[in-house]
Amino acid sequence: MNSYLGSCLCGTAKFEVQGEFESFYLCHCRHCQKDTGSAHAANLFSQSAKLTWLAGSDSVTTFTLAGTRHSKSFCRCCGSALPCTHMPGLLVVPAGCLDTEVSIKPTAHLFTASKAIWDKELEALPEFEGPPK
Repeated sequence: MNSYLGSCLCGTAKFEVQGEFESFYLCHCRHCQKDTGSAHAANLFSQSAKLTWLAGSDSVTTFTLAGTRHSKSFCRCCGSALPCTHMPGLLVVPAGCLDTEVSIKPTAHLFTASKAIWDKELEALPEFEGPPK
């Protein structure tokens, strides 16, 4: 059984996920764009993995957009996205909050009809290992 560690940006909330992720979706819906401030959300999904809060569980809050299934859990101190268990039997883990690397590759892009107009041919852009000089 795999074990993954994760945390928020400020380190207040720390967690462990034991088990496997069944899917890894890049969601381009407008809700996820607003949530992340970026082109898409990158979330891992599991119906069987177990989430254990190692620290800071009292700093985790969840926002659910009225009239939708869209929810986001985050740290009250720094705002970082954190695992969400709002749907019974489903664990949703933002890929960027994991401190342990995952070997699963993204399964699919979702809601591509809402894809940001600037989210095209990004692999052609220059790359820097740090800030541009």
